[in-house]
Amino acid sequence: MTSSLATVSYIGATILFILSLGGLSNPETARRGNVFGIIGMTIAVLATVFGPRVTPAGYGWIIGAMAIGATIGLFAAKKVQMTQMPELVALMHSLVGLAACLVGFASYVDTSIEFTGAEKSIHEMEIYIGILIGAITFSGSVIAFGKLSGKIGGKPMLLPGRHWINLIGLLIVIWYGREFLNAHSIADGMVPLLVMTVVSLLFGIHMVMAIGGADMPVVVSMLNSYSGWAAAATGFMLSNDLLIVVGALVGSSGAILSYIMCRAMNRNFISVIAGGFGTGGGAVAAKGDGEPVGEVTPISAVDTAELLREAKNVIIVPGYGMAVAQAQHTVFEITQHLREKGVNVRFGIHPVAGRMPGHMNVLLAEAKVPYDIVMEMDEINEDFPDTDVSMVIGANDIVNPAAQEDPTSPIAGMPVLEVWKAKTSIVMKRSMASGYAGVDNPLFYKDNNRMLFGDAKKMLDEVLVALKS
Repeated sequence: MTSSLATVSYIGATILFILSLGGLSNPETARRGNVFGIIGMTIAVLATVFGPRVTPAGYGWIIGAMAIGATIGLFAAKKVQMTQMPELVALMHSLVGLAACLVGFASYVDTSIEFTGAEKSIHEMEIYIGILIGAITFSGSVIAFGKLSGKIGGKPMLLPGRHWINLIGLLIVIWYGREFLNAHSIADGMVPLLVMTVVSLLFGIHMVMAIGGADMPVVVSMLNSYSGWAAAATGFMLSNDLLIVVGALVGSSGAILSYIMCRAMNRNFISVIAGGFGTGGGAVAAKGDGEPVGEVTPISAVDTAELLREAKNVIIVPGYGMAVAQAQHTVFEITQHLREKGVNVRFGIHPVAGRMPGHMNVLLAEAKVPYDIVMEMDEINEDFPDTDVSMVIGANDIVNPAAQEDPTSPIAGMPVLEVWKAKTSIVMKRSMASGYAGVDNPLFYKDNNRMLFGDAKKMLDEVLVALKS
């Protein structure tokens, strides 16, 4: 393949990637967006492998590596459950960061291309920054994977003087960056490069360990952005225009998504990165005076079914509890049954519901819930006063009225789904445990609220049986 044909292929792939991002912005066009992305990536890989920069002698290594990667990918696609998507995404981000680090070191020790003067300094700066971003992305994503999969607790780990530790790490990186650029040989430059890599790996670990479970959706989108910038840095190192453009697309879209996530929690990005907010989840929130703030009213699955049967308008709010219980298919069956009986059923989705952006949308799409009844928070919030039953499945912080009613609450000002304004609200939970923000939820004690305790899948199965009886 000639250089001109490879360039044209890269331009075509870039256009397809842009169309893919546009398609992924809407659930109804997401499938088409995925197809565009697959075609674009296929063109990009073929243009690179058969391009002028790869010799036939390297085909064996490349095909072998692609076969291994494809095997792992197919295995993951078949074995990984939809509920495990957040940790899989974090793991994929770590691989992008690792690739950036390895490419950076390989580019530095490669003597086949000689750089001189300013060109040499620019190339070494690209290597230094690329490995820096890649190392932070790699270690941070590994920790995020551990937190999302439950192997590491979600409670933030706050070291004494952690901000000073970060500042010292930054100064070390800057100092050794100067030493790296002034090195006279590869051997001389390798020491500062390795020191910077170790510091960056430790910083990635420290940064994500300090972030609580409440902020994990932002962490996932943030790491997505980092992986994009790492890919762009790799593109600069390899003088590959496609990697630069695609990395910039991923990096910028991830940054925008992080901003949207932060706005949905009424927090700024710096406060999220600084860490310290939330808990590991699953603990009963402490009351201000050590006493309960009210009495909860439990409800049975049979009574829940009766309320749903008599309702005209129902809004279902899914949360991480639905994902853990893998109850999305039963939710769809209940929805389908109620709609056949003339009940207007819709879903209210909070931007940070679940453990990654779009987590609930993905689960509902897997269960084949129609896209037109899945509404964003801003679209559906004003409809709760006209709703007969609002049903919360495993959500907590995103339906907490303290965000609006208690100025002293840690989540004060956070936009929430106003489920308590419905005629009756039903909250499905295993226990009275708090959410990842670690604050009590006054919704549980409201007069028009009912608590349906138990595993979401088991209780919804009972509700479905009662509806059909």
